[in-house]
Amino acid sequence: MLKVNGNGLLIVVSGPSGAGKDTICKNLVDITDNTWISISMTSRSPRNGEVEGKDYFFVTREEFEEKIEEEKFLEYAMYNNNYYGTPKDKIEDYLNSGIDVILVIDIQGAINIKKLIPSALFIFIMPPDMKTLKQRLIGRKTETKEKVIERFQTAYNEINHLKKYNYVVVNDEVDNAVSKVQAIIKAEKCRVDRIEEIHLDNKEEIIHEILMDNDFNNDEMRI
Repeated sequence: MLKVNGNGLLIVVSGPSGAGKDTICKNLVDITDNTWISISMTSRSPRNGEVEGKDYFFVTREEFEEKIEEEKFLEYAMYNNNYYGTPKDKIEDYLNSGIDVILVIDIQGAINIKKLIPSALFIFIMPPDMKTLKQRLIGRKTETKEKVIERFQTAYNEINHLKKYNYVVVNDEVDNAVSKVQAIIKAEKCRVDRIEEIHLDNKEEIIHEILMDNDFNNDEMRI
């Protein structure tokens, strides 16, 4: 009998803006039990359709910096001149309860997490190609041309950090990408270094049981 670590798995997911990491993670949670997406906090303004407490916790820059001083974040980073951070609240409770926690964060935040929790699972989401990424960014119609160019340049820089992650998933089609991430998580939980102990029944007892088993036909076995 194998006794696997009963804690939940911390799953860090990153990728360029427009790669589809949020959609993949949301779809993953819909089809997976005991999985929770951590809600980040940000100092940027909400985009159209974003909901407080669902997409992000939106605070002012001053409020964010106050929480930094109070050490309320597992990690935080500056991205496109806005703060993004992972509140410590709930994450530890979920993990200790055996629930997997997904952190959808940028590269800088992921690197910080890796220093603190090297046992976490790190997955990088890639677009099929950069032209597709460009079309996705333009298709949002939520940002200026200058902001799209800034995000596109940032994407190139982020991809250079790819080897800091355990796995990469190309988001060519959402359902396919979700299946790959789900398979990675299942495989990760089967890793030998996540096994706390191995309990084997007594070898001598089992051999004795075989010797005493009358179901064996010794004549047939000799043929």
